[in-house]
Amino acid sequence: MAHVHHHENHHHHQLPSVTRAFVIGIALNVMFVVIEAAIGWRVNSLSLLTDAGHNLGDVAGLILVVVAVHFAKKKPTGQYTYGFGKTTILVALTNAVLLLVMVGAIGWEAVQRIGRPQPVEGSAIAWVAFAGIIINGATALFFLRDRAKDLNAQGAFLHMAADALVSLAVLVSGVAIAYMHWFWIDAALSLLIMVVIVLSSWNLLKDSLRLSLDGVPAEINMEGIRKYLLGIQGVVALHDLHIWAMSTNANALTVHLVVPGGMDDHALTHVSEDLHRQFHIDHTTIQIENSVEVCAQRC
Repeated sequence: MAHVHHHENHHHHQLPSVTRAFVIGIALNVMFVVIEAAIGWRVNSLSLLTDAGHNLGDVAGLILVVVAVHFAKKKPTGQYTYGFGKTTILVALTNAVLLLVMVGAIGWEAVQRIGRPQPVEGSAIAWVAFAGIIINGATALFFLRDRAKDLNAQGAFLHMAADALVSLAVLVSGVAIAYMHWFWIDAALSLLIMVVIVLSSWNLLKDSLRLSLDGVPAEINMEGIRKYLLGIQGVVALHDLHIWAMSTNANALTVHLVVPGGMDDHALTHVSEDLHRQFHIDHTTIQIENSVEVCAQRC
């Protein structure tokens, strides 16, 4: 029984572009998160503290892009033969867990305050929120030019624009507190921001947990790949099809194809290129089996 092992590893997912916009965006938002959290703690404002946590999550997302590029460029070693790209998945998982823990702690305090509102400085909240609109809006503009051609820039633009809108809501609440003395708005707005954090963090947690367990990435069309492989001329069956993420921006595939007549290197190269172009598979390992009997035992 003849077996041919063919490994195509010529394709690499295009690395995110870490431009000056990312660096400036990270620096500005880290500074703002520290200031917002410090003032929120001083004036006893849950909405500022919750918004600081929300902004911290987005800063972590920007940092993740930088980390992804750094580790994706590191060469594999004798002990880490796949390289270090999976570090980005671990960072994403840690980020999601920390955000949800933080939300739980602040949420408990917010529920307590809804029934017994505490006085807060509305003017301080308004001024900090105004600064947030300026910083988040300016950061979003940094990514405006590249968002049409760079997926990472587009994601950063949307996150920063959403943060500016959240800061606008905090600004309105600060004004209402300062002039109307509606202290309950602080806790209520904190709960609203928490909902936003939970919705975004839950998807991050779910996706990063799936990737850390070598599950099929959400964007991969598993059934489409199976149909494509079975539609290749000469392929009568397949088994041991596995797809997993090597990092947050690179996917791998291994499969055994049953081809009684065999398959030459040119055809295998064409299959690898199709998988990369149509299904975003970056590293492909295909093993050719000539015997249908093996498939009958294992498929």
